[in-house]
Amino acid sequence: MHKTFTAHREDRPGAAWLARFRAGRDEAARWYLGDTAAPLPPEACRAALVRHMPELVRHYDAACGLVGDDDLAHSILSHYRPAAHRQGCSQAVWLGEDGPALVRNYDYPLTSITGRIERTAWSGRRVIGMGQRPWGGCLDGMNDDGLVVSCTLGGIARRGEGFAIILILRYLLETCGSVAEATEALRCLPPTQLHNVTLLDRTGDHATLFLGPRREAAVTRQRTCTNHQERASPASRSALRQGVLDEALDDPSTTLAGLTARFFDPPLYSRKAAFTTAYTAVYRPAEGRVDYLWPGHRWSQSFSRFEEGAYTHDYGELEP
Repeated sequence: MHKTFTAHREDRPGAAWLARFRAGRDEAARWYLGDTAAPLPPEACRAALVRHMPELVRHYDAACGLVGDDDLAHSILSHYRPAAHRQGCSQAVWLGEDGPALVRNYDYPLTSITGRIERTAWSGRRVIGMGQRPWGGCLDGMNDDGLVVSCTLGGIARRGEGFAIILILRYLLETCGSVAEATEALRCLPPTQLHNVTLLDRTGDHATLFLGPRREAAVTRQRTCTNHQERASPASRSALRQGVLDEALDDPSTTLAGLTARFFDPPLYSRKAAFTTAYTAVYRPAEGRVDYLWPGHRWSQSFSRFEEGAYTHDYGELEP
């Protein structure tokens, strides 16, 4: 199977974004609605944004203005109470030589990934991130203050009150410049599902937070994170993957290159069609640089040198 990733510099959503949204509106609706026939009215969705993420409201209003009179689209763009979705993912914070760095695998069906690397500047801060539909979403990213954010699913995929984690990550990148600021923001932001968010900044400060719609945020100093929160069955794949990362960080001979190489081997690297390792990212906030990696290919982007373009990766025949 092939998947094309593209890189674009787009300070703010405009005509090009609108064309993409219109082309992918049906897919965005499936993402947002799931098996729910009636979404919340856009007025309620906007009110939730005003209450929890007021700094994004003017950008949301601008996107709605571009779309025009389309209530469902306005609800979709809010990211408020979307359907629940499952994903894999593994990530680790590196604080040794060549660090600090955050290394992560993103595991998800390839057909559902936007594959758009973006350099934006919505509010003055520049952001580089792996964008995801429908508007503003980030799977992981970094801003030019040196804050890195990345998420994993934290457990069973059940929908609650709150926002899609991909908009919450965007909010952090737009409004926070350090792990301390992002941690305080996350304590007050409601996610719609159980999620884990790992934070790192250019000083090496780091945190992993366990979030959920029916729990208080738990702040930890964990440097590894997979797809569970405080507890997991020792036999679970999530516990196994985290154990591999913990072992690597505990080994004094491990280097950043060696840690990154672990992400390309089982059990961290997945070739299953339902949870394919779509890409590996290595964020280096002190350098303002991220390397997007695939077996045999590296695509580096930075604030000092962001290159637009495209890369198509051949994943071969995936496992059922």
